[in-house]
Amino acid sequence: MTQGYSDHFFSTVDGPRLHYRDYAPVGAARGVPVLCLHGLTRNVRDFEDLAPRLAMLGRRVIVVSQRGRGRSDADPRAERYQPLTYAVDMIGLLDALGIERAVFVGTSMGGLMTMLIAAQQPQRIAAAIINDIGPEIAEAGLNRIKANVSVRQPVTRWDDAAARSREANLAAFPKRSEDSEFWLDFAHKTWVEAKDGQIELAYDAPIVSQIDSSDVAPDLWPFWQPFQAFPTLLIRGGISDLLTPETVAEMKRRKPDLDYVEVPDVGHAPFMTEPEAWTAIEAFMQRVA
Repeated sequence: MTQGYSDHFFSTVDGPRLHYRDYAPVGAARGVPVLCLHGLTRNVRDFEDLAPRLAMLGRRVIVVSQRGRGRSDADPRAERYQPLTYAVDMIGLLDALGIERAVFVGTSMGGLMTMLIAAQQPQRIAAAIINDIGPEIAEAGLNRIKANVSVRQPVTRWDDAAARSREANLAAFPKRSEDSEFWLDFAHKTWVEAKDGQIELAYDAPIVSQIDSSDVAPDLWPFWQPFQAFPTLLIRGGISDLLTPETVAEMKRRKPDLDYVEVPDVGHAPFMTEPEAWTAIEAFMQRVA
């Protein structure tokens, strides 16, 4: 599928420049733009399969690498690697682009960012697609993420990067066990060639230290309340260890009109191009502003 994007950079209020891709709508433009927000250690490439599909629906799509990821600048102050910082960055980016409202698509940490923005400026969110995250984060999934991101040694071959990607993520994609093309593509989404010729993970190492900066999980349920004001689609990986069925049930109880889809045999987190996820997204997008 043709990518159809242009690359740009945005300077945040406190200095770091963020890389973003701007996908033009295909055909007649329809509805407000889409803002895609990735997970903890990901970058713009996480959406390189989904974004063109959204653009085919007539949407302008903005995909951002948060500070310290991909081609975005690292932050010299590691304590600013926090979802609240990223949420402020995204509001600043929307202002710079003259975008008053958008459909927010948030995977994992991107979903938490969407919750924070909903609490601060709910009028900016026309609709939301939340991918495999909720106001309660299962400890098992969080511990797995901590273990995965603690291994950062670079490699010298892309086949090795693919093998490492498989080792770290096979539990989430067990049906892809023998799909070497899938894991090589996964590696190209999450690793990058460094100047010294080595291949390294495409995020700043201090990001990891911030996961353990607090042992007390905040109560995020108040951040779910603003979602009453706009259409929301929740996607869950059928074997996710981060978003439990119990949390989904409570999210539905508090927002009875919540759209919901589960992607079978996939853990944290779906890429949202799986047939079940994409069918739900396409129908949802046809209904929202």
